Amino acid sequence: MPRHRANAYVGAAKAASRRLHGRVLWSRLTSLLPVGLLVWGCMAWAQAVAPTVRLTAGGHALTAELARTPNERMRGLMHRRMLPPDHGMLFVFEAPERICMWMRDTPLPLSVAFVDARGDILNIANMQPLTLEPHCAAGDALYALEMAQGWFAERGVRAGSRIQGLERLQRQP
Repeated sequence: MPRHRANAYVGAAKAASRRLHGRVLWSRLTSLLPVGLLVWGCMAWAQAVAPTVRLTAGGHALTAELARTPNERMRGLMHRRMLPPDHGMLFVFEAPERICMWMRDTPLPLSVAFVDARGDILNIANMQPLTLEPHCAAGDALYALEMAQGWFAERGVRAGSRIQGLERLQRQP
C-alpha cells in the first residue's frame, strides 16, 4: 500500500510539475510577445521604407519610393492602406519596353504615369484597387510612376509633361 501511495504522490507531483512548467512556459512566451510584435513591426516598417528620390512633375514636387529589382517591382504598393501627400512609387526598369501594371493586392486607388527614357510622360492611367486589369504604356517606357488616384489630373500633369529628377537615377548604381 505505501508503494501505491508513493506512486500516487509521484504521479500528482509530475502532473503539478507539468502544469507549472506549462504556466512558466506560457508566462515566458507571453512576456516575449510584445518583443516579437516590436520586431515584426520594425521588419514591416523596414520593408515599407524604401530608398526615395525627389522628383518634379509639371512643377510640383513629389517623393517617390524606388522599386528597381524584379521583387520590389512585383511587390510595389501592395497591402498599403495609405500614401502620405505627394508620395508615390517609381518603378525603374532595365530597358525601355511596353510596361503594363495592375493592382493585385493593392487596396489604394492609384494613377500611373508611364515615362520614357527622356522623362516625358507617355500616358497616364487610373487604376482601380484589387484588380488584375492591365494598364499599359502607350510606347516604350523606362519608368512607371504611381501616385494617389487623381494626383496628376489635380496638378494639370498629362501626357507630354516632363518628370524632372530622373537623371539622378542614371548616375546612381
